[in-house]
Amino acid sequence: MSERLEDIAVAMVANGRGLLAADESTGTIKKRFDGIGLESTEISRRDYREMLLRSDEAMRDYISGVILYEETLFQKAADGTPLVEVIKNAGSIPGIKVDTGAKPMPYFPSETITEGLDGLAGRLAKYHQAGARFAKWRGVLAISEALPTWGAVKANAHALARYAALCQEAGIVPIVEPEVLMDGAPGDHSIERSEEVTEWVLRTVFEELGDARVKLEGMILKPSMVIDGKKARKASVEDVAERTIKVLKRTVPAAVPGIAFLSGGQSTEEATAHLCAMNTAHDLPWKLTFSYGRALQQEALKAWSGKAENVAAGQRAFTHRAKMCSLAAKGSWKKDLEQAA
Repeated sequence: MSERLEDIAVAMVANGRGLLAADESTGTIKKRFDGIGLESTEISRRDYREMLLRSDEAMRDYISGVILYEETLFQKAADGTPLVEVIKNAGSIPGIKVDTGAKPMPYFPSETITEGLDGLAGRLAKYHQAGARFAKWRGVLAISEALPTWGAVKANAHALARYAALCQEAGIVPIVEPEVLMDGAPGDHSIERSEEVTEWVLRTVFEELGDARVKLEGMILKPSMVIDGKKARKASVEDVAERTIKVLKRTVPAAVPGIAFLSGGQSTEEATAHLCAMNTAHDLPWKLTFSYGRALQQEALKAWSGKAENVAAGQRAFTHRAKMCSLAAKGSWKKDLEQAA
């Protein structure tokens, strides 16, 4: 594979393929394992992720890249093969989450700033040597009638831009992820408020990326969709798609090769339907695809349930979900294709 940032970025969003976000922190994956009654250990986490990564059809045909947690980047499969090599052998690209989490922002109640810039250049060099060719950093913005504040928007956009510049200097494609929370407190915002805030956030992010001299052709945007709050859901699929496209056209330069949406509190089917609607009836300058975590994994995790005899069932569920997302990225998904794997 080419080592040019532009070529890697294009490959990450090509031909209806998208990204598997398997970068859950140790704490987050423990909560998911609690749901199936499985203890979270280094081995159980390895076995689960190996089950996904060895789903041959899904990885070959539908998944372009995998966002890993640092532990997984350096892990080996049960047979001793580095998991990075398992990903590469499937024709996919290894990536890595590099932020250290969103922390309370001093003097900004209910808002956060994402940390992890200290020492990042050194960590990126280590990740590149281990095989990672893209990275992810998530900025989190609370939304209400009063939030976010300008201070939080500016600080998170600046951190995203600094991270992106460091990635490109290290030969790594940055995924820039400004998430306007759908399911944060109070979660009752209207879709009109979501549209207003998302446009403001994206405009600010690209201003900061420009100031940091980030090469737009060598990055991927991972935004939230324009959607009403989790406690106020009434917007139609078509309304979400139309408003999201309108905001993206107003704010995202055509030089960006692709946009890989996060699912952000949506149900599996909602995230698929919204992505498909955006790809069905719009002439767009960028590829629109998926970068889903729970929306790709939820059915597979339940089918697997931590049991060796269920690996094939878990892989079937994951492959089915990845195929549905791929169809949505091509604008050809239909609800009647939603049959259980």
